[in-house]
Amino acid sequence: MNGAIDDVVLNFSPTSLLILNAVLAVVMFSIALDLSPADFGRLRRAPKPLLIGLLSQFVVLPVLTFIMVWLLNPKPSIALGLILVAACPGGNISNFITHRAGGNTALSVSMTGIATVAAILMTPFNIAFWGGLYPPTHAILHETSLDPMRIAVTVCFMLVLPLVLGVLCNRYLPALAAKMRKPLQWLAMAIFIAFIVLALAANWSYFLQFAGAVAGLVILHNALAMAGGWGTATLARLSPYDRRAVMIETGIQNSGLGLVLIFAFFSGLGGMAVTAAFWGIWHAVSGLALAMILSRTEAAR
Repeated sequence: MNGAIDDVVLNFSPTSLLILNAVLAVVMFSIALDLSPADFGRLRRAPKPLLIGLLSQFVVLPVLTFIMVWLLNPKPSIALGLILVAACPGGNISNFITHRAGGNTALSVSMTGIATVAAILMTPFNIAFWGGLYPPTHAILHETSLDPMRIAVTVCFMLVLPLVLGVLCNRYLPALAAKMRKPLQWLAMAIFIAFIVLALAANWSYFLQFAGAVAGLVILHNALAMAGGWGTATLARLSPYDRRAVMIETGIQNSGLGLVLIFAFFSGLGGMAVTAAFWGIWHAVSGLALAMILSRTEAAR
């Protein structure tokens, strides 16, 4: 049964893809309303935690993912789904989870913003490089004729443009940003969750059939991401306060972006889509559970 997952194409219309693009843009805009140019200025004043966080997200996680895929040898479409998720920037709920976990929320917010901009280059590079390095996924990439420039443009319009607009709104229209911030964040997340639920409902038989094939891999992958973030921050001798932010930012991936890329460039390939969808569910569960545990002790700064 699991062999068929490489041949399954999920039901997802061009209109649905357009709506998902718009929803994720609104989610990114709502997050950016919490950002100011001063947040990005931290990169100049205190670059180490930010640089370590970006290293963990765009280098350590893809390397760990490649090692995991090479050792466990999952079905090619599942393997490419894991590689693609690892290539995405931090997820939309990482800032909230970092705050709940008692970590450095300002660092988390800055990492989200800077990683989103860096994703224009790093996301297509990591998909093409690591996917091309592993022979079974190289075949899929060859068949799809992946265009890194088109991925960069997609990331730019869906994440970076809303990010810039949100920062500018917060900078020049602070009263409006303050009014919109919380309601828009809750509304955007509610719409996003509802959209994912409806998309899953349209493909429920496939999800039930193949979720078992990806569940263990996604849980292991997410644990590796969290451990990789914690280990990288520890080796860099960051404070426990900063470590929590780096760990969560590495372990909470933008699986929504992953789904957009899968449906836009891989025609909704089943193993990839189910992997990204399950990631979207699991990282919220694991992140909130981790935050609940960490919140019991205050992190030293």
